[in-house]
Amino acid sequence: MVEKKVVGRLRIRFEMIDLRYEIFNKTSPLKRGARGVFGLLIILFISSCSTEPQQKKTTKKPKAKIEVPTFNADSAYTFVAKQVSFGPRVISSKGWKNCAIWLEKKLKTYTPNVIVQEALITTYDGENHTLKNIITSFSPEKNNRIALFAHWDSRHIADHDTENQNSPILGANDGGSGVGVLLEMARQFSIKKPKIGLDIILFDAEDYGQPENSKFPIMQDSWCLGSQYWSNNPHKPNYFARYGILLDMVGAKDATFRQEQISFYYGSNILQKVWRTASKLGFGNHFVYQNSKQIVDDHYYVNAITGIPTIDIIEYDPATENNFNKHWHTHKDDMDNIDKNTLNAVGQTLLEVIYTE
Repeated sequence: MVEKKVVGRLRIRFEMIDLRYEIFNKTSPLKRGARGVFGLLIILFISSCSTEPQQKKTTKKPKAKIEVPTFNADSAYTFVAKQVSFGPRVISSKGWKNCAIWLEKKLKTYTPNVIVQEALITTYDGENHTLKNIITSFSPEKNNRIALFAHWDSRHIADHDTENQNSPILGANDGGSGVGVLLEMARQFSIKKPKIGLDIILFDAEDYGQPENSKFPIMQDSWCLGSQYWSNNPHKPNYFARYGILLDMVGAKDATFRQEQISFYYGSNILQKVWRTASKLGFGNHFVYQNSKQIVDDHYYVNAITGIPTIDIIEYDPATENNFNKHWHTHKDDMDNIDKNTLNAVGQTLLEVIYTE
């Protein structure tokens, strides 16, 4: 309606102007030429008076590219080898004590925010120990946090081996690999800080669980003693993280990780985030879109006790009887069981997840 009224008024005015110039033109040929020029000016004036709004040109700002550090698989491999060099890391053993000292010192080269949480425990065999959970924090002042977990101890017996079953194992993959990946990630965090806060929590006494053929009375919840203690006694009052990711047995050659059922129940959205990221990066051969049975691991107690939705990235091998790595709880779980490509697939995927938060 507005446009029609404006054009109407303009038409009346220009008709009156035109009438005057009709009279004007009768007097002189020169003035007739002037009329033509004047008419052209009128057309240009009408064009300039158009009421149709002009669209502003808008340019979308390109999204800032997030620079994700490159995971160094050689470094992670070296960290695994260093742990193995101490020998079996069974709670209260010499190798365990020396490894604890090294882990604390190494982590303090990346951040001063390192604490060792100690607690008295009694294991299924009636032995008393003091466990040590080693906890490292980046940007502790931030409330927006993610927790990363692994266990740093190794199995005190080789209950799935055919020989020397009562001897402790080196645990290169089962224990060492997850810690190796997290140490390399800590090194990266010290170089380039993520936007969020992070806590790396290395649990003790995960692998001191009661074997199936034990002569001792059955002890409920004999596994994962370090995560049980931390979950009931967090290193900070009212500690909470948006979510957690546990690494366990993440270093074997051609290892595949399925979507474990406890992880799916408590943190299906986290599983999808991690698996999508791995697929995007080309690691779909390791992170397989299949479900696996539930596994009672450290993440079970973190979920059940703290309420922090936590997933478990753990090798699942459908070809073995126990569905774990073929060298699980045997003396062959040494450095020959560690592959840099697998370490890289896990480490780079997690760096991508964290730095894009």
